[in-house]
Amino acid sequence: MEKLLVVNNVSKTYGGYKALNNASIEVEKGSIFGLLGPNGAGKTTLIRIINQITMPDTGSVILDGEPLQPHHIKYIGYLPEERGLYKSMKVGEQALYLAQLKGLSKQEAKERLKYWFDRLEIGDWWDKKIQELSKGMAQKIQFVVTVLHKPKLLIFDEPFSGFDPINANLIKDEILKLRDEGATVIFSTHRMESVEEMCDHIALIHKSNKILDGKLIDIKRQYKNNTFEIGLITQDHASTTAMLKDKFEISPATFKSINNELQYKVRIPDSVSSNDFVSYLTSLGQLTHFVEVVPSASDIFIETIQKN
Repeated sequence: MEKLLVVNNVSKTYGGYKALNNASIEVEKGSIFGLLGPNGAGKTTLIRIINQITMPDTGSVILDGEPLQPHHIKYIGYLPEERGLYKSMKVGEQALYLAQLKGLSKQEAKERLKYWFDRLEIGDWWDKKIQELSKGMAQKIQFVVTVLHKPKLLIFDEPFSGFDPINANLIKDEILKLRDEGATVIFSTHRMESVEEMCDHIALIHKSNKILDGKLIDIKRQYKNNTFEIGLITQDHASTTAMLKDKFEISPATFKSINNELQYKVRIPDSVSSNDFVSYLTSLGQLTHFVEVVPSASDIFIETIQKN
């Protein structure tokens, strides 16, 4: 698949502190790329380099086949974690000003703003000052001015901060719609459930180094370990548990059920197929629940950070 953004071996040092160490990522066109990592890992430094807020010490950035240049800023929309709206300006006046900075004519900006204000049901905010709005309301304005010029690349840093669940879902749906319409998205967040729902690819940065990179589904396959969650009705729980412990690595599981069954997570050796495992379980009793345990994005995040 064609790449919109390619970052090659980018490093950045501030004084004696290495903020980013030979980081490389490739972001496919029309995808949502999750940029993950603990606080202070180097994510914001990388985002600032892509936005040309700061320059790398070494390495290169390619945007849509061209080395990154100042004029490329019009192809990027950036929603920073620390919001940057002028609190004493009126919403409409500010939105028009920021849209024209991105190259839109005043008339074109008004038309696009009307579309977004109607879509997000914020039309009556036009003459309000930012300081009169709640954090979530101001966040909607920031989102609009980020996407208004229809950039090729959208970078969202913690886009759901300050939103209640309803508005977080609203913005999530809008981001997915923009992706479907052809935009490419870099998405940085600590909300792992959002990563699960939205991201095609992820990269994990820790202590200035990229330590994980790839398609989320492929990474999940790499991290799964033949563990299954089972529910089993038997005549003798104690003896069945002993038999399972003798053959497999087991641990307690908890899931909702109307049955009084044994509930375990069971890890089976690579030499045992899932079909053989099911056959063995049904020889012990009535199998009521059988689900492979696939690691979540949160599980992968925690495990990889702990290993490193």
